[in-house]
Amino acid sequence: MEKMDRLWPEGYAFLFDDALFQPSTDSFLLGDFVRTRRGDRVCDLGAGTGLLGLLLLARQPELSVTDVEIQEAACDLARRSAELNGLGDRITVLRQDLCQLDGLPRSAFDLVVANPPYFSAGSGAVSPDPARSTARSEMRCTLEDVCAAADHLLRYGGRFFLVFRPDRMAELFALLQKFRLEPKRLRFVQHSAASAPSLLLLECRKGGRPGLAVEPPLLLKGPDGRDTPEADRVYFRDR
Repeated sequence: MEKMDRLWPEGYAFLFDDALFQPSTDSFLLGDFVRTRRGDRVCDLGAGTGLLGLLLLARQPELSVTDVEIQEAACDLARRSAELNGLGDRITVLRQDLCQLDGLPRSAFDLVVANPPYFSAGSGAVSPDPARSTARSEMRCTLEDVCAAADHLLRYGGRFFLVFRPDRMAELFALLQKFRLEPKRLRFVQHSAASAPSLLLLECRKGGRPGLAVEPPLLLKGPDGRDTPEADRVYFRDR
């Protein structure tokens, strides 16, 4: 079933569908972690219904965003969300396999963002639904494909931001360095101070020098069990 929500009561509206991969905490976390500059050209790899692009534009209106997504139904929702918010001049939606980017010029973007499939083929719980399995598991593209695409699309010195699982961090770092994407800023996400990290947020620079800054963890819950001020900011509750 198709639904509509808003980032905050007067904020951008976004469309999604129960039959597709639904909006998740991961996208909101990544949208808050990404550092953008006025005029940045951004490409979202595996953009789904386009939520991440809206999250970035909500914080920096002067971006140009290109959504790359293979599922036509998701592309349709992303296009309609852009039109609904009057962002047709800011958001371009391309139905394209990120493993075949010959149609996109090399080194055309300042930023690439991605929420890659978390589970390698043959591991994790694979949904019987094709749309969800494509989003969560390496059924159509692998982590290496995503890193290769980021290398292809980024200009030298451009930045790659992603959200991923800590248990695959060693594999992730090896692939990033294979494609000249040097990890520069890392932040773990924890449910509480006593919890193990459940996600990692990472900023890389194409052609960057070695040197990784590890930031304090982002805690979603405080000692009282309530959402932290940072969690409120991630979800625009501070507006």
